[in-house]
Amino acid sequence: MGLKRILSCSLLCILFFIQSASAANYAKHPVALAWAKDMQQEGFSKAFLNKVLSSAKRQNSILKAMNRQAEGRLTWEKYRSRFIETKRIQNGVKFWKKHRVALARAEKIYGVPAQLIVSVIGVETRYGKVTGSYRVLDAVATLAFDYPRRGEFFRNQLKEFLLLSKEEKIPYTKPKGSYAGAMGYGQFMPSSYRKYAIDFDGDGKRDIWKSPVDAIGSVANYFAAFGWFEGEPVVIAAKSSKPLVKDWYNNGLALKISLKEWQQRGLSGAENLDQKQGATLMKLVFKQQDQLWFGLQNFYVITRYNHSRFYAMAVYQLSQLIKAESKLN
Repeated sequence: MGLKRILSCSLLCILFFIQSASAANYAKHPVALAWAKDMQQEGFSKAFLNKVLSSAKRQNSILKAMNRQAEGRLTWEKYRSRFIETKRIQNGVKFWKKHRVALARAEKIYGVPAQLIVSVIGVETRYGKVTGSYRVLDAVATLAFDYPRRGEFFRNQLKEFLLLSKEEKIPYTKPKGSYAGAMGYGQFMPSSYRKYAIDFDGDGKRDIWKSPVDAIGSVANYFAAFGWFEGEPVVIAAKSSKPLVKDWYNNGLALKISLKEWQQRGLSGAENLDQKQGATLMKLVFKQQDQLWFGLQNFYVITRYNHSRFYAMAVYQLSQLIKAESKLN
């Protein structure tokens, strides 16, 4: 056999291995089998779980995607530019106009501003246009059994997804979503779907894949459940009269320090607010300028949707631009 033919055969073997690994199911995976044993204790039958694991396919592209998430490798300015764009603002105004009745009802019931609901759906799926192409089963199984860093979380999501499919009478092999298993207009994880998705259009079912009205109500319900303060600000621009200590800013999302304490440290800008409330301090670089922001309770609520200050700021700023644009039209 010539060298060229040997190399060709080797390449084919490598490609076959990659394709096989990507398509492999979880019927004999040791972590999956241990999970299935635990699930039997929670009432799932062995036969059903064997069928689930045989149906679930490992997707290597999902594992690659999890290791290149945007905030870990992008500056705030580059991250922001992915979501704050003219077309997304204009389409947000169109979405708001089309669903103004449902959005007004959601705002009245839950106290969450219409523009914020629109913004979340715009950031997550471009108003329902990009909801994900992976089978949810494959996504959560791949991360449950082959992504140790967050395996426990995704093993629970797999359980939640199976419960969801039973409750909503959805075949577990059918739903599609993101590479992390998030679903529908608002990209709810299975556990969030079960807890916070609602039937907002009154047709007797919760459908955040096909019903934008259900999605609107569900996003509003989610924020309300995490403590949204109606009529209160999300962020406030801050100013410092003293040199900043590095540990003061971008140091987690929890609201550990009160506005009064921040004022004592030389930070101003929120004097008109209740000084007892907590705030997180952020420093974001935009157009080569440092920007200081206090993230307040409603900012924290947005981060419960995605635990990222970049995400929360992008959602908030997009919502403000959509609101401003809507007034111009």
